[in-house]
Amino acid sequence: MSGYVEIAIGVIQALVIVALAPLITGMMRKTKAKTQKRTGFGIFQPYCDIIKLLHKDEVVSDQSSWIFRFSPWVNFVAIGAAAFFIPVFLSNSPFGLVGDLLLVIGLFGLARFFTMLSGLDVASTFGGLGSGREMMISALLEPALFLSIFLVALTYGGTNLSTLVGAASDSPLLPHPQLIFAAIAMFIIILGETGRLPFDNPATHLELTMVHEAMILEYSGKSLALMEWSQSIKQMILFALIVNIFIPWGISSSISVSELGIGFLAFVAKISMFAIFVAWFETSVAKWRLFRIPDLIAIAIASLMIGIVFYFL
Repeated sequence: MSGYVEIAIGVIQALVIVALAPLITGMMRKTKAKTQKRTGFGIFQPYCDIIKLLHKDEVVSDQSSWIFRFSPWVNFVAIGAAAFFIPVFLSNSPFGLVGDLLLVIGLFGLARFFTMLSGLDVASTFGGLGSGREMMISALLEPALFLSIFLVALTYGGTNLSTLVGAASDSPLLPHPQLIFAAIAMFIIILGETGRLPFDNPATHLELTMVHEAMILEYSGKSLALMEWSQSIKQMILFALIVNIFIPWGISSSISVSELGIGFLAFVAKISMFAIFVAWFETSVAKWRLFRIPDLIAIAIASLMIGIVFYFL
């Protein structure tokens, strides 16, 4: 019976990520508006945008193929499937036996691959521009991302997410100095993976700054809603990973109702504070020139190398 309960909790954890993802996006937009002395939209505006787009008709370029039409669904299914492997308020994920952190990164790569193909598929200048920039950034981010996984896996003994989060929750506050450097690198990597400043500016449609927005510029209606929702879910997953691995306070290790409730409230508090911090950080930095981005990724790789040295000392 407990097996069915754990599976149900695993499904609920995935649904929490999918359902709360637009809310976190709305909170970040509201925070940026407040720090820039603007009123801004409400934190529930992303839900309204998604619902509105789902009721709109689509305009599809006659130059596009099946890749353009299927890419939103591939994105949503791939990133939605990754949500099932993420511990949210319970350290154990019942779907962890099927895949680990490497599979989550692989699903992200599949979604990114089809997004880049869709940008090229419509023969749009902006789409090709965004896809080219995304290819360059992803080629630089991938080594840093796998190096960070390697360092965290060395520290906690594996790439299974339940193992990582469980070991992190059982440890005292950052007993391993290498995790400090891993957290710094992961923060930079998350900014790049989610298209935040200084890598990209999700709030603009200027030619000089567009990366992700350029690839989805031709989408409308339901397809655009799926692409925007998928990006929010990906952001939520990455935020959940960094707060549950590096700040695992409050996460439940048993399936009792009281501990699960405390774990859920702790997760919401941690993810909200981290999202607000990222939004505040974005307002304090400017968009970097495209050819300066490798310098920023080099900082993340250097931080990870220092962490690896600390691990073996």
